[in-house]
Amino acid sequence: MMIAGIVAVCIVLAVLAFFVPRLSRHPERGTQRTLGAGSRVGGKAPGVLGRLFSKPFRSSSKAVGNSGSAGRRARGRMPF
Repeated sequence: MMIAGIVAVCIVLAVLAFFVPRLSRHPERGTQRTLGAGSRVGGKAPGVLGRLFSKPFRSSSKAVGNSGSAGRRARGRMPF
């Protein structure tokens, strides 16, 4: 369920970044802030569990950043 949600958010951010690059930064940062909070809370678990609980949030945050930058990069490559 969480994977489908992250994929949907990445697609929406990529499309938003392609059509309105400046306005896409605020939702991207908000999503990364939320995922960062989840990563911090998951990291408070002791030992190996902390790393295991925080990893999905870290990789999701990285994916959100990459999809936003890919949309802006594709917009920059358009000939018009």
